[in-house]
Amino acid sequence: MMYSERFSNLPAHVWPRLRALLDGHEGGGTPIHMTIGEPKHAFPAWVTDEITKHAEGFNKYPPNDGSPELRGAIAAWIARRYGVEMDPDSEVMALNGTREGLYNAVIALCPTTKNGEKSAILMPNPFYQVYMIGAISGAAEPIMVPATAETGHLPDFASLPEEVLRRTTAAYLCSPANPQGVVASRDYWAELIALAEKYDFLIFADECYSEIYRDTPPTGALEVVKELGTDRNRVVIFHSLSKRSNLPGLRAGFAASGPETMREIKQLRNYAGAPLPLPLQQAAAAVWADEAHVEENRALYQEKYAIADRIFGNVPGYASPEAGFFLWLPVEDDEAAALRLWRETGVRVLPGSYLAQNVAGNNPGQNYIRVALVAPKDETTRGLEAIRDCLYST
Repeated sequence: MMYSERFSNLPAHVWPRLRALLDGHEGGGTPIHMTIGEPKHAFPAWVTDEITKHAEGFNKYPPNDGSPELRGAIAAWIARRYGVEMDPDSEVMALNGTREGLYNAVIALCPTTKNGEKSAILMPNPFYQVYMIGAISGAAEPIMVPATAETGHLPDFASLPEEVLRRTTAAYLCSPANPQGVVASRDYWAELIALAEKYDFLIFADECYSEIYRDTPPTGALEVVKELGTDRNRVVIFHSLSKRSNLPGLRAGFAASGPETMREIKQLRNYAGAPLPLPLQQAAAAVWADEAHVEENRALYQEKYAIADRIFGNVPGYASPEAGFFLWLPVEDDEAAALRLWRETGVRVLPGSYLAQNVAGNNPGQNYIRVALVAPKDETTRGLEAIRDCLYST
């Protein structure tokens, strides 16, 4: 049998690797799962009523780029949140989960060659794994740029060699960052946009954690585009209801950009997309229009930030997250720490190296574990205390 060589040498995916590491060993207590970023807070109770109200829509093919109601609700949310007016017909498209859009963006928008060379797609290291696979699928070279404590846990794309920047067609950036919880400032976005203008590449702004933060709403990429007067076709933003509204199973996200960029994205989706069923689109429209449940959800995470700060505040190297719902905790050996935690306490966490790739013999995640703060407060507290007592007590 012949198979695609592009995917034949991929590293093992995160979750099979984690199971291979831990499942052959007995846990040391009642399992506490702090690995996957799957929100456990309650979603708005009225969502199911919205789905039921519009159930007749299951008898129809759903609009490919989103119902008018959904696109209108998304555009209205962007205007409220970022002060940017978007045309819901030409600049917004609903996604069946944001991962779909992040993956297909390269295929829809990025040429396979630039300036006579193989194109390059930039991304932070560590990173959300779909960035790498999107680049590979688009016949581009994924360029993984360290996002470490030395760089403020954000990639320094401007430090790349000229020959790489000349053939760059897009750069992924996640802010707030998964896994480190840092937020790109207005100045960081402005410098990245200027770099993209200079070398003529696109920015794919993964902003899925934007509504989980401490006090100050994270700056958005299109917000800075508007400030600078840059062509908004240069930047594509990606958002989701998974984290904002605790609805990972609804698979409701969106992409937004200028009309020329969105035209190309929509064209690919016409052929290859899988639109969200219409009743779910109608429910998503109602969710984007409501902020009360988002504020309640944010308050729950703010409580857990305070718990984490209390428990780990004296741990050398602990960095309290600015936003998102992960802790990026320093350890000597990530796999050894994760295995020890499981065997001694029953707490499951993710080795940081599983979210990164070796570049020049170095994996920037190997001295960290990622801990998800998604469980209810009491369970989260028990898990964090077990981590402290197992790994950091002297």
